[in-house]
Amino acid sequence: METVTRARGPLVVAGLAAVLHLVVGYFYLAGGLVIPGYVLFPLWAVWLLLAWWLVTLARRNSWWTPLAPVAAAVLFLVVITVGEQVLGWQG
Repeated sequence: METVTRARGPLVVAGLAAVLHLVVGYFYLAGGLVIPGYVLFPLWAVWLLLAWWLVTLARRNSWWTPLAPVAAAVLFLVVITVGEQVLGWQG
């Protein structure tokens, strides 16, 4: 019986991406100080969806896992920037 071995590289990258996603998640939580609830709750839902996508990619042994925390960070920065400049949120 043959055993299937998985490459370690994508799993290491996925682990680092997961840690980075948690760091970005901290900013999502702290964003509640600036972002109103009607924007914050959907933003948290998107963060959770990106976390699910990260796990899915990791289970598929994909090298694309760093895309999830990067997308989460970019989305957060766009929301904060638009909110402060266009909608007048006070930071």
